[in-house]
Amino acid sequence: MNMEWTDIAAERSVLGGIAPFLAGVVVVAMLIGALWLGARVRAREPRRPRPDEQPRIPEGGPVHEERLLREPDEIPQSDRRLTPYEVHGNQGTRPSPDKKRPRWSKNSSGGFGSGGLGAH
Repeated sequence: MNMEWTDIAAERSVLGGIAPFLAGVVVVAMLIGALWLGARVRAREPRRPRPDEQPRIPEGGPVHEERLLREPDEIPQSDRRLTPYEVHGNQGTRPSPDKKRPRWSKNSSGGFGSGGLGAH
């Protein structure tokens, strides 16, 4: 029986055990470096606000959402044809006298792909 192959296999097994160990050392070193870098970045950030610096509710109570329906101002009439940048450049809005939200159908917001069967 030829014993040379067993000697070569034994030498390679030592190298095979060292390579994963070195890779593990490199990964651990990178993790330690990431923690160190994160600590440096956090040290440069401004401090957290103290409890007395936190925002407070206004004296009049909490502020609630206000819903307004708005409609666009009329397009100015002209003898010549208006270009898009002339129409949209100074186009404003005003409060709508109608307070009811527009609906396409009953109990629908009119969105596409809402998962329903749609209006039949």
